[in-house]
Amino acid sequence: MNPLARFIESTNLNPQMTGKDVDFLVSEAKDLQVLGVCVPPFWVKRASREIATADLQLVTVIGFPLGYQMTETKVEEARLALRDGANELDLVMNISAFKDGMPWPKVEFARMSKLAHEHEALLKVIIEVAYLSDEEICKAARLCADAGVDFVKTSTGFARGGEATVEHISLLRATLPSSVGIKASAGIKTKAQVEDLLEAGADRIGTSSARNILMT
Repeated sequence: MNPLARFIESTNLNPQMTGKDVDFLVSEAKDLQVLGVCVPPFWVKRASREIATADLQLVTVIGFPLGYQMTETKVEEARLALRDGANELDLVMNISAFKDGMPWPKVEFARMSKLAHEHEALLKVIIEVAYLSDEEICKAARLCADAGVDFVKTSTGFARGGEATVEHISLLRATLPSSVGIKASAGIKTKAQVEDLLEAGADRIGTSSARNILMT
């Protein structure tokens, strides 16, 4: 097995994906022996069925891709995802509330962390670095850590200019305590990128190019 495989979440969040795409993603993930797969909430139940007893984490997104839903909506979305078999939740931060200086994002993180942990699941928060200054990235990371979040994730992959960079990973690693992981995502297509991001401090890699990365 390629040692990089256990850092990778093989991802398909294409709005045009079908059930066959879900089945292929899971089948390929089993073959590549990656850490997990990330699918839209609608497909969690099917992915869970396809994973069955395989050693794969099932990740889905909450409040995706813009994050400005009401917290109550996100909580219900998370509950349904957990019910359907997800064991990791990637929550999009409410960037609108964060930019306004409201305390609500931290409250939301804490509430979602509690829900995830009650179900023995992990919570990652997508802070969407493309929309944030370095100062804001550090502030958002500290809010995540204080609220009990398990991972901070860089991007949804939908924001222009949100590709994962060594600079952003290094900044997050310097800001976060060692107990909080970092998931790099968006625009990761090569083995060299994965190695550089892991060296900078990433603990997880979200990519739709798992086979290309691991077979080169």
